[in-house]
Amino acid sequence: MPLETPARVVQLLADHGYNADRQAVTLLADQPEPRHAIERAVETAPDDAIVISADHVRSVLDEESQSVDYSELDVDGTRNENGTDPAKANPSVSAGTPSTKPQQDGGGSPVETEGLSGPDTPATAGSASEQSSRQQPGTSGDKSITVSGDISSTGTGEYEDFVSVFRDRYETLAGQLRGRVNHRPAETIENMTPGSDAALIGMISDIRTTASGHWLVELEDTTGTFPCLVMKDREFASEALTLLCDEVVAVEGTLADDGGILFVDTLHFPDIPRTHSPSTADRPVEAALISDIHVGSEQFRADAWSEFAAWLHTDEAANVEYLLIAGDMVEGVGVYPGQDEELDVVDVYDQYESFSEHLKDVPGDLEIVMIPGNHDAVRLAEPQPAFDDQLRGIMSAHDATISANPSTVTVEGVTVLMYHGVSLDEVIAELPEEEASYDRPQDAMRHLLRKRHVAPQYGGHTRVAPEEKDHLVIDEVPDIFHTGHVHKLGYGSYHNVTMINSSCWQSQTDFQQSVNLDPDVGYAPIVDLQTLDLTIRQFV
Repeated sequence: MPLETPARVVQLLADHGYNADRQAVTLLADQPEPRHAIERAVETAPDDAIVISADHVRSVLDEESQSVDYSELDVDGTRNENGTDPAKANPSVSAGTPSTKPQQDGGGSPVETEGLSGPDTPATAGSASEQSSRQQPGTSGDKSITVSGDISSTGTGEYEDFVSVFRDRYETLAGQLRGRVNHRPAETIENMTPGSDAALIGMISDIRTTASGHWLVELEDTTGTFPCLVMKDREFASEALTLLCDEVVAVEGTLADDGGILFVDTLHFPDIPRTHSPSTADRPVEAALISDIHVGSEQFRADAWSEFAAWLHTDEAANVEYLLIAGDMVEGVGVYPGQDEELDVVDVYDQYESFSEHLKDVPGDLEIVMIPGNHDAVRLAEPQPAFDDQLRGIMSAHDATISANPSTVTVEGVTVLMYHGVSLDEVIAELPEEEASYDRPQDAMRHLLRKRHVAPQYGGHTRVAPEEKDHLVIDEVPDIFHTGHVHKLGYGSYHNVTMINSSCWQSQTDFQQSVNLDPDVGYAPIVDLQTLDLTIRQFV
């Protein structure tokens, strides 16, 4: 039998409610019958354990080596009573380029860490091989949802936590760039012969233009900083306009005659591989991707929601089996100036009660995944934790899967990166209008994919919680990138990743009018998970 991949081992452990340290995962993946070893590790785990340790795995393997005849086991780890070849446990998932893709036109703790603790804490945007996941069983057929697992917050808001999160960001993204350049540390480049060719991977600590119109970019790695100059007449010079502080890039070029600056010849982003081949479902099944419902606002479009819910009961929507909601279930309280004057429901818990009633309108067999947004009753700093137990209890309709912002959700084999999208404000504010605008949110999403980070710039519109790891890095390449927040409909394709910003269910508020935001209301993007074809439906 082929060895399981570490990612699959993580998923199988998570199906039982366990995480595991990296060495434990490796030990289990290397076994001739990994699934049986996993079952034994889970069965013999201490009652209070949530993480399977390498020492525990070794003890299980030592016992198994003395007592188990692997020839008697089926592939799922159960005893083979009749000697016949067992069927594989999981259905196959096809992969390939979709037939039609949408085009680009279309009080105790500091505020950054407050409220993130316990088992229901946020999922990372990163690789499944470094996180737990949990299986949400479907109610019929072969329905399948796997959600990236929760993490426990370790951040306290101390200086060391900020250093840790940025160091992890650098190391993770630098790892994706090292195969493309002959990287040298900044301190080594300082001592190289003037006029030499050099390459550096660094986090941008500063960007400024010179008096002559060139761009001076300070790159920092773990050894120091080094200035890099992008000349305005270079073919790629326009790329400098898309750079943000705190993102990680690689440069290649030539040292100046005095060795004090690197003239950049090539600029590399972590980026999504052009060769990415998205996975697809192996049966006709569809998912509705929505966000920004804003129940509790006077401008909540209950009529549009009712039309959408009614449509989901029709034969036309028979293949829609999943509903993915990317944040802002309710309007919240105190989110923007003068909001209290525009509330239909003034108590936030009553808002969630009302949202739950509206959620009951959709078909009961629909599998639902929800993550929070900046209007929801969780901390503002990202990653945002999943809703607490009290709110989960209120929003219990349909037994929805509730995860964190961001989360990586695998639906019928299709990987969906769900991120509410507060950092889109940052990207749109910092980049030239032709590169990113509210009218074309998919352009800003493309830059996030290119930078491989959902919130690359720290300290502006987006609050980021300091942790040991940077859980906002896009480690695993998604098949679909789903955002909301900006209340605009946008969709496109970037390197075979389908991008969808899913509009809203709230008419224009006075605050939105004051900032010239004209929302797109009542749109429901419907994705065919077998082909990744996209259909846009509007309910107004």
